[in-house]
Order: sequence, then structure tokens, then C-alpha cells
Amino acid sequence: MARQISMESLEAKIEKAEQNVIRTKKAYDVATEELKKLLDKRDAIRRDEIMSAVVKSKKSYDEILRFLEEDSHER
Repeated sequence: MARQISMESLEAKIEKAEQNVIRTKKAYDVATEELKKLLDKRDAIRRDEIMSAVVKSKKSYDEILRFLEEDSHER
């Protein structure tokens, strides 16, 4: 037999669940923003590493572009 709960009890549980959703969403938003910042930093470091490798390379600009374009066409 199903247990009957009062409307007041149900409303209290709904309010508690809503507050939990709000709190969890705020934590999610903070975590995703932190992740975005970290990914952006990683991408910046990778760009710097690629540029440094290009500058140090003895390959010409055209050779580097051809290599990169061939790689993307193979996929």
C-alpha cells in the first residue's frame, strides 16, 4: 500500500530538491569555467610550442603547410 504524504511534506521536499539543483548547478558552472580556463592555458602552451618548433625548423613555410594539409586530407 502506497504511503500517503501530506501536501506540506511534499512541498518541503520539492523546495529542498530545488535548492539542491540550484546549488549543484552553481558548482557545475564553477567547475566548467575552471576547466575552460585550464584548457585555454593548455592550448596556448601548445600553440607556443608549435610556433617555436616551426621557427627552429629548417623546413620552408610551404613545406610545413604542405605537410599539415596532407595530414588533414588523409583523415
